[in-house]
Amino acid sequence: MVISYIRHDKHFDATHDQLQVISSYAIENKIDIDDELIDHTSHNNRLIDRTNATKFFRNKSDSTLLIYDVWVLSTNIEDLVQMFSCLFKNNYSIHFIKQSVIISKQSNVMLVLGLIDQLRQHLQNESKKVVGRPKGSKSSSKFDKYISDIILQLKDKKSVSEIARTLKVSRSSLKDYIESRELKEVAMGSLLPPVLENAEETIINTIICPK
Repeated sequence: MVISYIRHDKHFDATHDQLQVISSYAIENKIDIDDELIDHTSHNNRLIDRTNATKFFRNKSDSTLLIYDVWVLSTNIEDLVQMFSCLFKNNYSIHFIKQSVIISKQSNVMLVLGLIDQLRQHLQNESKKVVGRPKGSKSSSKFDKYISDIILQLKDKKSVSEIARTLKVSRSSLKDYIESRELKEVAMGSLLPPVLENAEETIINTIICPK
């Protein structure tokens, strides 16, 4: 089974941005997504309070998990370690799209530690900055639940009018949504993060040890 996991956090990439990238990644790599969880629990919640997510993952063992970035699992390092441990214990294969890597319990432990340390460094750097406007200023839309279907139809060269008829929605509203989310570009794969060469080695080499 292939599942995708999208999580809200006002300090990182917005839900619709994650949906765009995951949908485009799946289409580009001919992956069929069987299930999806969009986690709306507060970004401040610790893992112990995210029962909807933990129950979801427990019931989907031996699956492939598509995630935009490491922080989606957790922005708390202790919780992130627990998430990795439990996902590996339940035989998950995890695609981190932004980092261009796929990990499982057979992966090099240094790669896993590198992903964790990248997040640690990012959080450390962000804590030194002056708090500004959170990322992800676009609001959610009623069309978000159709995003994968919209992207697939755009990839098949369907017109906005044809898609609107299929979804039984307003053509003008759908057109605005497609343009604001740059879904035509997503459908063509142009908004996917660049695939990194030697991605695993690069991640391992970013680990910073105390002086």
